[in-house]
Amino acid sequence: MPRPLCLFTGQWADLPLETLAAKAKAFGYDGLELACWGDHFDVQRALTEKDYAKKKWELLADHGLVSYAISNHLVGQAVCDRIDERHQAILPKHVWGKGDAEGVRKRAAQEMIDTGKAARKFFDAAPKHVKEHLAKKTKRTVVVGFTGSSIWPCAYSFPPNTPGMIEEGFADFARRWRPILDQYEKLDVSFALEVHPTEIAFDIVSSRRALAALADHPRFSFNFDPSHFGYQGVDYLAFLREFGARTWNVHVKDVHWGAQGAEAGVFGGHSDFGSVGRFWDFRSPGRGRIDFEGILRVLNHAGYQGPLTVEWEDPMMDREHGATEAAAFVRRLDFPRSNRAFDAAFSEA
Repeated sequence: MPRPLCLFTGQWADLPLETLAAKAKAFGYDGLELACWGDHFDVQRALTEKDYAKKKWELLADHGLVSYAISNHLVGQAVCDRIDERHQAILPKHVWGKGDAEGVRKRAAQEMIDTGKAARKFFDAAPKHVKEHLAKKTKRTVVVGFTGSSIWPCAYSFPPNTPGMIEEGFADFARRWRPILDQYEKLDVSFALEVHPTEIAFDIVSSRRALAALADHPRFSFNFDPSHFGYQGVDYLAFLREFGARTWNVHVKDVHWGAQGAEAGVFGGHSDFGSVGRFWDFRSPGRGRIDFEGILRVLNHAGYQGPLTVEWEDPMMDREHGATEAAAFVRRLDFPRSNRAFDAAFSEA
């Protein structure tokens, strides 16, 4: 296996980390991408408790696991969003505070800076073999997450967006995230945005604009999850060809789209995932329409050696069955790039 196989813990946060770690090893994983919710990774405890990071590594080691990234999607979402009651359910109490919108955004920004500090402490305490992988293969300490977006409600522009509205949205993103990224620069930590509907970048064009808004900040990059491109009709292989060098984390998640007789289209019809009549839905890896072999070949061209992390979501499948199946699927799929031409023997004869 040329790349580590990990499981993102975000969809398993109802389980104690120790319970999930035992399951993940049995499922067939090498490591965990730790979500900053549940008891999986607590940013403030990591900063204030001297032995917090050490105990996390000991727990992982007890189950034969490692970690190469932490994720704070939920707090990152609130940095740029138009805040409403939905955010209270996903944010730590100290970030939500009294729910004052601008206060929430500022506290979320500070929590993302703290996440970078916690990531630095966590990976500084990592075992030697993990540090060597980060230094030689991944070459970065990565925090994965969302950015939120003040202009996502403007994605379908009716009433027509006023002149400058979209530009101001990207400017707002830059004003709020540049100070966070500047702190990450000091910490030697990098942020990987999961390109995703509701974020400032959700396709190729908006990803270009996000990078431009930040003047290609060296600490801003992407977490690639093809499931968020396919049903939109976006060429996810083209995304990797353009942004492969700035793809610093990869989520393996599948999606099926184009269901016959769909009653809820690309926008979902306000229906729940798994509802009958949806045009698209997430699937366990290998059971949707994503060309994962094509993705692996482009990743090889890009020189990506970071983890392949299953983000398991399939509303119609038992998650333990799915996570086990997904681990086996990715292990069969992944392969190292050749360092010689396949017909080199003819020239060597």
